[in-house]
Amino acid sequence: MNEQLAAFIREHHIHEVECVIPDMTGVARGKIVPKNLFLAEDSMKMSKAVLTITVNGEFAEFERFAGANDPDMVCRPDPSTIRLVPWAIEPVAVVIHDCEDFDGTPVGISPRAVLRKVLKLYENRGWRPVVAPEMEFYLIRQNNNPHEPLRPPSGRAGRSEVGRQSFSIDAVNDFDPFFQELSAFCEAAKLNVETLIHEVGACQMEINFSHGDAMALADQVFLFKRAVRETAYRHNIFATFMAKPMEGEPGSAMHIHQSIVDAETGDNIFSQADGSASELFFHHIGGMQRYLPRAMPMFAPYVNSYRRLSRHTAAPINVRWGYDNRTCGIRIPPSGPAARRVENRVPGVDVNPYLAMAATLACGYLGMVNQIEPSAPMNDSAYDLDYELPRSLEDAVALMQACPELAEILGEDFVQAFCAVKEKEFETFSRGITAWEREHLQLHV
Repeated sequence: MNEQLAAFIREHHIHEVECVIPDMTGVARGKIVPKNLFLAEDSMKMSKAVLTITVNGEFAEFERFAGANDPDMVCRPDPSTIRLVPWAIEPVAVVIHDCEDFDGTPVGISPRAVLRKVLKLYENRGWRPVVAPEMEFYLIRQNNNPHEPLRPPSGRAGRSEVGRQSFSIDAVNDFDPFFQELSAFCEAAKLNVETLIHEVGACQMEINFSHGDAMALADQVFLFKRAVRETAYRHNIFATFMAKPMEGEPGSAMHIHQSIVDAETGDNIFSQADGSASELFFHHIGGMQRYLPRAMPMFAPYVNSYRRLSRHTAAPINVRWGYDNRTCGIRIPPSGPAARRVENRVPGVDVNPYLAMAATLACGYLGMVNQIEPSAPMNDSAYDLDYELPRSLEDAVALMQACPELAEILGEDFVQAFCAVKEKEFETFSRGITAWEREHLQLHV
């Protein structure tokens, strides 16, 4: 057993260890084991088919992607990810694992392996990505009936939020007990969250993370979602990371700020010595413009995701870019040369963070290595232009399957397995009859 893991378990008097992997949907799958068993082993075994589970619990062609005999894979703990589970009654640790075949080869359809593959391409060029995610989510009233619309919860004043209290400090303070406990949980779990703001929607919140390594930030987002949900349960409310949870309210995004630094010097390669923007900066944007629509299932992974992407709702409909222009899918925030970066505003907060990070960096990488020139920046509203992003999950999957450049970077097996999961989810969704259909069609057609 790795000494770093053993020391953590001794120091914190750990009783049990949550051994987890993120599946295609970003759900934590794994086993909870006693500390002695964890210390006695250097890995755990799990069915490779776990990676092909849909969000509604079905398996998508696991015989094709995992093996007809339903074989195991080896899951090895990443020592850098061990943390406390702060809401547990007894001292419990969580460790994120990497997935390998028995010969030590990474399992190519594992989300962490996909991100690691993209980061290796950057490393081979002497580059290192720096990212910072911004996460929006809604606090909602507890609701166990999926046929009822979601509603804002009551705060400490005893009433639900009326209207949209955008950027209101008082509206955030109305849920102080929730946020104070969430802050304590994040600190205990070493999740580097920074600012908290009230977003545009009713009881919609946003939390920003400190910038850093892409894998480390993906790990933190993966764990943060669990922390938010657990905190909400303790305060008799729900928290949702659906992209569009309420009709008439804005959707929730996970904007990703990204820049690239020289691995040796630490200098931002998006800026030249004189402070002006570099060719690599513009090529990165060009790659994002060309490939973001083709990687769309990784930014908008569910049927609901496409409800968010509509005009005049603080969500993009195309891949135009502009300086400090929030109507664009690609925004360049104001900054000095050392902090020059690109903000990808396309991803919803419902993404698998590992796959969203891999996809956005893959798009920029293709632009840089192929010297793809961007369009002219937008100075006006990009909402006045046509849609350039797929309008549905079905169209997005077809576009991704037809892109050999992304398949080469992300892995052909991964693209096919991920799209199979999305197709299975869409097939299941299509069997359901919606309230709209019953309301407008049962007596009128």
